[in-house]
Amino acid sequence: MSATGLVIAVDGTSGSGKSSTCRGVAERLGLRYLDTGAQYRAMTWWMLQHGVDVDDAAAVAAASARPDIVSGTDPRDPTIVVDGRDVSVQIRSDEVNRAVSPVSAVPAVRERLVALQRDVVGDGGIVVEGRDIGSVVCPDAHVKVFLTADPSARAERRAAEEGGSDIASTQESLLHRDRIDSGRAVAPLVQSDGAVEIDSTHRSLHDVIDLVVGLADQSPSTASER
Repeated sequence: MSATGLVIAVDGTSGSGKSSTCRGVAERLGLRYLDTGAQYRAMTWWMLQHGVDVDDAAAVAAASARPDIVSGTDPRDPTIVVDGRDVSVQIRSDEVNRAVSPVSAVPAVRERLVALQRDVVGDGGIVVEGRDIGSVVCPDAHVKVFLTADPSARAERRAAEEGGSDIASTQESLLHRDRIDSGRAVAPLVQSDGAVEIDSTHRSLHDVIDLVVGLADQSPSTASER
């Protein structure tokens, strides 16, 4: 297998730096990039736009097959398109932030999006980020990473991304989502078997990218290429 056939699975908590890390790793290695969280956000955005009660699991399940969701995989400019419309900005709204966990917990939603994610992964050559990649979506990934950081550091990063949001409320929001995602019955947030935990609290983005690239270099699938 060539290095371009690699599958790198990166799971972890909100605000731990998954997106920046994965995009950096993909650029460094010349791989594609998939943000599975954006797909769940896109599904959530569609539900809100179509008046579906996101707290009604049956209603969400019944509508989950309707939206057409397409993920761009260029790490320099990832896109998420719903029914032909790029919603990369809209899916980051506060309204979507509040609704994404209950939508993501619906088994029918996860079944549909996991199938979509596996189609995108295909024969590999991709860095995939999410919360159940190493455990459910790509359990045979060549490299598995579980990225974490202290809640305060995560809150500071997320608040900065959101233009100076209140750090205390941001931290509580992140912890609330972690509790929901870790406790859900289907595909909870867990560190998968074989995943290497990386704590990004006191590491620069460059250092974290270096660590993940180092793991990829050590993978038997790339070692044979050297």
